[in-house]
Amino acid sequence: MIRRFSLALAFLLGSSPVWAFETQARAAWVYDMTTGTVLMDKNAETPIPPASMSKLMTLNMLFEALHDGRFKADSTFAVSEKAWKMGGSKMFVKPDDRPTVDELIHGIIINSGNDACVVVAEGMAGSEDEFARRMTDRARELGMGQSTFANASGWPAPDHRMSAHDLGLLAVRLISEFPEYYPYFALTEFSYQGRVPANSQNRNPLLRIKGGDWQADGLKTGHTEEAGYGLVGSALHQNGRRIVFVIAGLPSDQARAEESERIADWAFRDFAMKTIAKAGTRVAEAEVWMGAAEHVGLVPAEDVARLIPVTARNSMTAEVVYTGPIKAPIAKGDAVAELVVRIPGLPDSRIALVAEADVPEGGFGTRLATAAQALVKRFFPDEAPAS
Repeated sequence: MIRRFSLALAFLLGSSPVWAFETQARAAWVYDMTTGTVLMDKNAETPIPPASMSKLMTLNMLFEALHDGRFKADSTFAVSEKAWKMGGSKMFVKPDDRPTVDELIHGIIINSGNDACVVVAEGMAGSEDEFARRMTDRARELGMGQSTFANASGWPAPDHRMSAHDLGLLAVRLISEFPEYYPYFALTEFSYQGRVPANSQNRNPLLRIKGGDWQADGLKTGHTEEAGYGLVGSALHQNGRRIVFVIAGLPSDQARAEESERIADWAFRDFAMKTIAKAGTRVAEAEVWMGAAEHVGLVPAEDVARLIPVTARNSMTAEVVYTGPIKAPIAKGDAVAELVVRIPGLPDSRIALVAEADVPEGGFGTRLATAAQALVKRFFPDEAPAS
């Protein structure tokens, strides 16, 4: 039988209202990477035109190729006429150039070079169409189910779509799987071969913010008429917390800059790490069947800390859930229950609880008394004593 009972958490103090954040972005996803907590989800599963933010998938394909040795940083690619003639943001490569992989990474991240993306696509897959197909297949393998690519650059196309959630998952992957390449995203200027284009500076507005409690260090902006203005961003707080966020569909460059800073401030200011329970500290006890003791203490095996909205402390609830009575013998450290913490607006947090001590099987007398009690409960339920 499933047993449930509520707990009062000692640190739940105050009487503030439940936390909230309203964003003007058409789609948004905010994720605390340090704790694995989704802080905001607004239309995050809806496929949208990602514009240049989808260049992150092109970079992922290139980083994977560097990792497995197919290419090196000084490997060179040819520049086709198609790449040279690409419109929009450019790295300004020419047909007689042979840019290195390292230069192309700079050109994609900092210049948002559509031409650089085509060079990479053709160099890796022979054609941009084939590269886009591989991008789509790889995205599905990585769990990005709402992503379909028609090209390598994010150039407007009816079948070129990603969700905010997929973009966020991709950003988390780039940060965690490619730490040697992630510093590229914080660079602010690049000019290939001394050709200083107007867009030689990184357009990520958060990179220009200095000082304060947090510092942005990535990842990629995007803009087309259909997509509006968007940003896949990441920032690191001085306390060690990292957030990743995606905003899309904003009406202007200024709105993107203001909204991204507002979201980062909110994510760091309005959430704090709180210790819910200390390792080895009893939070509840469970009934035991046929044991030398009638109950066993339930404790977390390690300290339990969670990211808590600072204005929602009084709205949290906690519940212990276990299937019981738990049959003896029980060994100390056995996982026998769960502590379920519910925070308004966030997914339930489930923490394993273990047995505080050994509970051996009871002797003959214990087993006989337990069997007799079970018979009484079965045949005379109205006379059975309350447990």
